[in-house]
Amino acid sequence: MIQEIKSYAKINLFLYIISRRENGYHNLRSLMTQINLHDDIFLDFSQKTMNVCCDHPQVPEDSSNIAYKAADRFFKQLKSRGVDHCKGISIKIVKRIPPGGGLGGGSSNAAAVLKALNNHYEKPFSKSQLMEIGLDLGADVPFFLFNMPAIAEGVGEKLKKIEILRPYHLVLCDPGVHASTAEVYKNSDFKLTTDHKYNIKNGLSILLRGNKFDMQDIMHNDLERSACRLYPEIRETKEEMELLLQKKVFMTGSGSSLFALFSKYENACKGFDKVLKKSSKKIFLTSFRQCS
Repeated sequence: MIQEIKSYAKINLFLYIISRRENGYHNLRSLMTQINLHDDIFLDFSQKTMNVCCDHPQVPEDSSNIAYKAADRFFKQLKSRGVDHCKGISIKIVKRIPPGGGLGGGSSNAAAVLKALNNHYEKPFSKSQLMEIGLDLGADVPFFLFNMPAIAEGVGEKLKKIEILRPYHLVLCDPGVHASTAEVYKNSDFKLTTDHKYNIKNGLSILLRGNKFDMQDIMHNDLERSACRLYPEIRETKEEMELLLQKKVFMTGSGSSLFALFSKYENACKGFDKVLKKSSKKIFLTSFRQCS
């Protein structure tokens, strides 16, 4: 039995570093939403062992692959409950989400595999239990299992749902740089990340009350300066996009992907065509995903 599932990307509409933990991780406050850009994953449940393959050269095809780890963790959790008849699984990933771009592609793959396995084995784990399993794999995995726009706090595991998020279309660019999350965080200067924080309280209160809000008023990323210092290609691509689109461009996550928001689809199409013609980078036209 082979099942095809979609694994969606995410963007951070804002990302603030609140504090640094003693263990080296950081407490964050971020608004995340899924977008329609996705990987395709094919799961073969008839296998007796586990294996993973991917068409992208930067994605590992062994036990270090996060989708493989998700399946392995799922089966181990089942076994701890006395269920030991699981045969295994073959995972094939067709990549569209740029790896190392701050779009959560790996975490999304892991979440999609966990959800598919849980459904296949008749839901032995609740949503919250599945999110606990996911957190051990990566801080963004619970968000993809949560499956709706959310304010993420802590390292990303504390999620508050956003009932209404105004729909947007976006021109998304992959600068071709695999940004190191650890290095971007390490080189962030917390003294320089306070210039937009005055907006956050008003924006959050409006969002959490369920009212529509123009996200462009509070969009910000505390990691952007660090990423642009470490990877000049990100800064150069951002400047090129802003010149072509004549609007603000933002980085998602710890980089390196960049995006600009458009409220009207026709304007996003025009912007996409303009950047596509002038830039040598990989460009995507996509939209906020309407999660169910």
